[in-house]
Amino acid sequence: MTRPNSIAQDCILPDDAIVEEGVSIGPRVVLAGSRITIRERAKIEAAAVIGEGVIIGQGAVVRAGAVVLRSIPANSIVEGNPAQVVGYARSSVREEADAPRHVDINSTSDISRPGRISLGVDESALYLMRRVTDARGALTVGEVPSEVPFAPARYFAVFDVPSVELRGEHAHKQCQQFLICLNGTCRVLLDNGEERCEVTLDRPDMGVFMPEMIWGTQYRYSRDAVLLVFASHTYDANDYIRDYDEFIRERKRLLK
Repeated sequence: MTRPNSIAQDCILPDDAIVEEGVSIGPRVVLAGSRITIRERAKIEAAAVIGEGVIIGQGAVVRAGAVVLRSIPANSIVEGNPAQVVGYARSSVREEADAPRHVDINSTSDISRPGRISLGVDESALYLMRRVTDARGALTVGEVPSEVPFAPARYFAVFDVPSVELRGEHAHKQCQQFLICLNGTCRVLLDNGEERCEVTLDRPDMGVFMPEMIWGTQYRYSRDAVLLVFASHTYDANDYIRDYDEFIRERKRLLK
């Protein structure tokens, strides 16, 4: 059962504002314009400003004093002026917005390569690839299918991404993906609707396996980041789920 709304007395809601169940709005929050939507379980802390037409995704957290000028995704944590995504809430079933789970590659130094580390979000996993180094330089390698979880049908590379932008923000019905950051750094979020995990990819000898029906987001790209993605299927627009609510409904249907 969703908890009732908690809205500070000094908050003035525009007539056309849409506020769903379980929303928390702190004191001195300004909803500055029309067509503002605040989805269920979202939290807006004190003195934040929400701009016209903005949608605050379900479970999102707007930090105190943030100025939100464009819509923010479900379960994201934003701060600053203008507001930027700085993290994601750990879970939809526990009150842990301040403690997103983050996997640190530096804690895996004792694991032999090739190795696999479960991320606790369905079959998602962090893969540590073989690395060979000598006087001529270094290389990393993964054999298919013994060391990479599927035989790729295509690949694509993402680069020149402004650091404030998000990539991904969708799930696939059937396609699986394997992500390697060849240069620079980016952060990968994996979400099954209940549990979430984040991994920082910052070296070419590690990769993240993202199975089908996982909501994926990549953000915090460095200026020099190059993200290589292997996909198990060729491109099919109908395989994408781009709405988080639709993703949750489909997950529930499949789990029945």
